[in-house]
Formats: sequence, structure tokens, C-alpha cells
Amino acid sequence: MLKNPFTILCIASYEKGADFMRQCFAEGCRVILLTSESLKNANWPRESLDEIYYMPDVDNEWKMLDVIKAVSYLARSENIQRIVALDDFDVEKAATLREHLRVPGMGETTARYFRDKLAMRMRSLEIGINVPAFVPIINYDKIREFFDNVQPPYILKPRMQAGAVGLKKINNPEELWRTLDILGDKQSYYLMEQFISGNIYHVDSIIYKNEIRFAIAHEYGLPPMEVAHDGRVFSSRTMERGSDDEQALLALNKNVISAMGLVHGISHTEFIKGKENGEFYFLETSARVGGANIAEMIEASSGINMWREWAKIEILRGDGSYRLPKHKEEYSAVLQSLAKQEWPDLSAYNEKEVVWRLKKKYHAGLIFVSPRRERVLELLANYTKRFYEDFFTSQPLKDKATS
Repeated sequence: MLKNPFTILCIASYEKGADFMRQCFAEGCRVILLTSESLKNANWPRESLDEIYYMPDVDNEWKMLDVIKAVSYLARSENIQRIVALDDFDVEKAATLREHLRVPGMGETTARYFRDKLAMRMRSLEIGINVPAFVPIINYDKIREFFDNVQPPYILKPRMQAGAVGLKKINNPEELWRTLDILGDKQSYYLMEQFISGNIYHVDSIIYKNEIRFAIAHEYGLPPMEVAHDGRVFSSRTMERGSDDEQALLALNKNVISAMGLVHGISHTEFIKGKENGEFYFLETSARVGGANIAEMIEASSGINMWREWAKIEILRGDGSYRLPKHKEEYSAVLQSLAKQEWPDLSAYNEKEVVWRLKKKYHAGLIFVSPRRERVLELLANYTKRFYEDFFTSQPLKDKATS
């Protein structure tokens, strides 16, 4: 418990971070949640929250000026000492509020490296980290030069979105120009890069005092873009520990975290291994816990709860030593899909390795764990086939994330 409990403001425009808030409360903090009015009935850990305040939202958007006014008014009576964004879409809000109230933590400049894909790529180039060839959608002459020098296909990406949201495959210059006509004044919020075919990986890290205290590497079953846009079952599984690819990714991840300047916190970082040349490329990073129940998968194989460890680090923020809990090194996988049933029946997936089942309307999901990677891969192949037969359905991806 803290000797001098302080107030921590958690910002969540989506329903996330329950364990983070529980851990803060357990550590003796006064915990305040700022969330969307549309989430009044969400399953927040109310027993661990001292106050909940709601922001009006239109299409999940908050007006930043209103947020600043609201939190500044709150600060008249609350001594806010930490501000934490629990979702990717709240990183800029938290950074702006820290700057405005002069609360310690990541400011607006550093936050750009964890939200703006263009900032990430330009910073990577500065220090020699391998990234796909890219061009910002700003200067048309540079775009034409890019077409002259980089072979298609290409991917048009929103700079500030997360995951596969808003991605569009571009096959030729004419297709891009027509798309830019539609985007109009919004086009400078995009970049275009060469499409690289290959397997995609993610490394999830705990960072304290500029040092990675824990990192674990996983491989997606299919690229998230294919899952989101074409409709597929999503999966991820622990990489073979000690393998050449795992070691290469952990080393590259260390360089990325150092380059982006994350001093304390959690990071979810994605890479691709080019099918043609076998090289790893950095795709994007974030200062948050990975979504899609990746945190639960990590906890199943390691015993490390990323949300709770993040809470401990935010509370310390350099003032004291952080000790990583003892952990195990098993293998796990997460498998999930949209389901055609309102409440899918997962009882037939009853092997002893299954440790978690998703409880969410019109979704099916499992996590399974074993000391043997071969067993995890065997179950993953079997269960994926059965998911397509038992549950799978799809729907068009929205232009902006809603959960």
C-alpha cells in the first residue's frame, strides 16, 4: 500500500482496463474514471472506483476542448497526480491533459511516436530501423516519385487509427488519386507504404526506467488486415522460445522502444517478416496493453497480468524500484471470431488445456495453454477448423474502431 495515496485519473473511451483500475485501488490510490456517456452501463469495476464522470460522445468522439475544461474543473477539488489512457484512442487526450495540468508522464511530442504511424516511420528511419518504403500523403510530387520507385501493391493507412481500421489496398496510381478525391481535406492524415507479404508478429513489453523488464513475442495466425477486411477467425500464439526469429524480434523491439522514448509503461509493437527476403520490418507500436484478449493470452502462458503491472509502474513512475513477479514460460494461444449465435456454446471445447472462454454477445473465443508448443499448435489447427464450422460469421469493417 502507498504511504501517501494519490489520485489517478483513468481515461477510457472504450470498455477496457478493469484490472488496471483494480490494481490502482488495491495499491491505495484514489481512482477516478473518465469515460463516454454511452458506456454508463458498461461493466466497469465500480467497487474499485471512487468517482466516474461521463463525457458526451458523438460517434465515439470527444471534443478535446471540452475534455480540458471538464478535467480542469475537476482538478479544482481533486489533486490529480497521474493521468492514464487505457486505450489507443485516448493517448492524445491523456498527453494533452498532462501538458495542460503539468502532470508527470508522456507529453504530446512523445505520444506522437505511439499514435502517429508517420512519426513512427520517420523516427525509425533516423536510427536505421527497417520499415516498409512509405510516403506521407502531403506533397503530390513526392507521391509521384514514390510510384516511380516503389513497385505495387501499396497500403493506404490512416496515421492515427489502430490495428487494421481504415486500411485500403492500392494497386495503381489512378486508384490512389480517386481515393484522395474522396478523402479531400482529410488526406494529409494518411500515409502510403509498400505492401509486404509475410507473417505478422507482436511483441508485448513492460518498461521501467527506460529498461525492458519483460517482453514476450507472438505470431498472428493471419494478418490482422485480412481478418478484419476479409472476415476470418483471429488467432495469435506464443513463438518458439529461444528461436532465431524470437531473438531477432526481441532485439528489434528493444531498439524500437528506445527510439520512441517510452520511459515507463506497457507497449504492444507489431512487425512483419517479408516473405520474399526473410527480413523483419517494424510496422507500428503503441503505449498500451494489446487488444483482442492478447493480455489474457500472455497471462495464461506467463502468469504476468499486463494491466496490473502497468498500474504498478504508473504509480511508481521512477520513484522506487519495480520488481517483476515470478513468471512461467509456457505456450498459449488465443482464438476468437464473430459468431452467428447470440451466446455461443463453447462447452464442447473441453480439453484440459482450455483456460479461458470469451463471454460476449455474438463472439466466440478461447485461450489454451500447455508446456509444449506442439500441443498448442495442434489445438489451434483443430479449433480453428471447428470455429469456422460452429460459429463463424462476418460483417463489414467500419471505417473507425468502435470497441
